[in-house]
Amino acid sequence: MTENGSLAAVLVAFVLSALATRWLSGRGGGLLGALDHPNERSLHQTPVPRTGGLGVLAGLAVLALVAAVHWLQVGGPAGPWPWLAAALVLVAGISFLDDHREVPRRYRLIAHLAAASVLMAGGVLWQAIDLPGTGWYLPGALSLALTVLFVVWMINLYNFMDGMDGLAGGMAVFGFGALAVLGWRGGDPGFAAAAAVTAAAAAGFLTSNFPPARIFLGDAGSSTLGLLAAGLALIGTQRGLFPLWVAWLAFSPFIVDATWTLLRRLHAGERVWQAHRSHHYQRLVLAGWGHRKTLLRAWILMGGCAATAVAAVTMPVAEQAWLLLAWTGVYVLIHLRVGLAERSAERGDA
Repeated sequence: MTENGSLAAVLVAFVLSALATRWLSGRGGGLLGALDHPNERSLHQTPVPRTGGLGVLAGLAVLALVAAVHWLQVGGPAGPWPWLAAALVLVAGISFLDDHREVPRRYRLIAHLAAASVLMAGGVLWQAIDLPGTGWYLPGALSLALTVLFVVWMINLYNFMDGMDGLAGGMAVFGFGALAVLGWRGGDPGFAAAAAVTAAAAAGFLTSNFPPARIFLGDAGSSTLGLLAAGLALIGTQRGLFPLWVAWLAFSPFIVDATWTLLRRLHAGERVWQAHRSHHYQRLVLAGWGHRKTLLRAWILMGGCAATAVAAVTMPVAEQAWLLLAWTGVYVLIHLRVGLAERSAERGDA
């Protein structure tokens, strides 16, 4: 794909997503009838349309069209892209149904496992442990198991983290934006275009999702973005564009919060499948920070993670290790700061 073609695809994806999301937040949302009613997990007070994922998918359709035209013109192997598209259809389809009527958890899990299986059938696998200074190739069975675990967890954690205006869309803009830069710098225009179009589609959605949001992603949007984060992370790693931990760093604001919260709830004996408001971002909003303050701080964190992920691939191994250690410290400090905000709110001086 040429540079001009990629830029045109990014622009069209943004415009289509923004227009579709605007329509869905108004008349279109009423026609489709999918509303997010406040519950024990929610931070909003009134019903809001949760069809914004369709706007993101409208932007992503540009990528599918461009890829199809490019393949027809150039020919050759299609690579992992048809498999990623098929997995996306599975996840988006079951999630769209769940947005309209409650789909049992087991059926959603079956669809997520099927999506992971489709990716693996297309050769998209987690093949090595490649932290700084390491290079351990995984045995076949372990590679398959970790691939399934990673894909299914990314689908679900993105859904878990989609609980505040502008948060999931912002993570997509920064995370996929970082992958796009890494793909472009690594000389892989196809990968760069895929990541950039995804970021643009998310940015288009954000035009109607910045607080106070007029529309939410819904499961169709958040689960799709989670699948794409996992798929593009694995594809980029296999193509030698970056080690997998760099993609983890780019999406670490979501990965760390969701994983830490899950482990903490498991340790406390809570029913982890039930709705809750114990993610760090939810706790800050409830402590009095509000949506905008919490979101803007989260975007700063996301921008820092994205920037350092892009820089990391050119660092010496020792500096990469120090970078990961530094981010570990940052997340520990964030955890402590959330607790401090909660205690301040309890005292009435937040």
